[in-house]
Amino acid sequence: MEHCRQSLVFGNSGRRRLLLHQQVLGFARHRRSSHCQGFTGIPGPMVGSIPTLQGPRSYITGESYAGHYVPQLAREIMNYNTKSKHPINLRGIMVGNAVTDNYYDNLGTVTYWWSHAMISDRTYRQLIHTCNFRQQKESNECESLYSYAMDQEFGNIDQYNIYAPPCNKSDGSQSTTRRTIRLPHQPHRIFRQISGYDPCTEKYAEIYYNRPDVQKALHANTTKIPYRWTACSDNLNRNWNDTDVSVLPIYREMIAGGLRVWVFSGDVDSVVPVTATRYSLAQLKLRTKIPWYPWYVKKQVGGWTEVYEGVTFATVRGAGHEVPLFKPRAALQLFKSFLRGEPLPKS
Repeated sequence: MEHCRQSLVFGNSGRRRLLLHQQVLGFARHRRSSHCQGFTGIPGPMVGSIPTLQGPRSYITGESYAGHYVPQLAREIMNYNTKSKHPINLRGIMVGNAVTDNYYDNLGTVTYWWSHAMISDRTYRQLIHTCNFRQQKESNECESLYSYAMDQEFGNIDQYNIYAPPCNKSDGSQSTTRRTIRLPHQPHRIFRQISGYDPCTEKYAEIYYNRPDVQKALHANTTKIPYRWTACSDNLNRNWNDTDVSVLPIYREMIAGGLRVWVFSGDVDSVVPVTATRYSLAQLKLRTKIPWYPWYVKKQVGGWTEVYEGVTFATVRGAGHEVPLFKPRAALQLFKSFLRGEPLPKS
């Protein structure tokens, strides 16, 4: 990618000032260090003039594939701070349902499918026996097993929240306008059916962004491509092979650097599920500071948590892949506790 455009957007939300950094790359999933260096490439005097960056505290958060680029950006900032006269006062990161490590993410995902009765014992055993889980490109036999599980055993569910209703047509039949994306840690694409307050939100978005007047207003599709815009591109997914195998080494760097590190998981997401995150974090072999306990929101169990030496892990009960979408009150409590550096409430 030869050209990038950077923008800084400031906002004020309650008591917290927000700085949103946007780097337009054309495709969000990259691992090259230059893409994270774009942020630390902001001129030093400019950093010095931005109180949000140089003030008391700065944090980075994200979800899903942010499990890669948030730690990567944190590492770039840490490296930048060692040689800059205008250091960024980064205090910590928080990631949710985060892609972390190829092998343990894949193993944990297949285990989640089986433990939640989404696949048969036979398919589970075949996946475990056949698939390597470490490779960017799996064998054809493994790919066929993934296809069989998703097409023949999953059924018409939203894989990002297995207990939420999928987007169906008004006549009750399955929608034909399903978004296809590829799991971030393995090459087989899946059908994503958005759920939440309105499970068809994404269908509306695709209709809207394909309107000629909308594209004209956005200065989009200036080359007049012959196909419709979709929320995710199969061509990009099929050809995407540029990703780190694991960010666990960066976790060790962040812990050694004294950053606050929180990881959370909505426990009804089957794409980057809680089992995947637990398997990955276990490889850090961290000492437990506060043993596993339920945490509460408005006298209801919001999830479960355990605090390690350097990392706090929390689940969010009943939340899908995008935790704030499904459990906004629990997500707010999680965010408040993270910013305060306090364990989640026990009552």
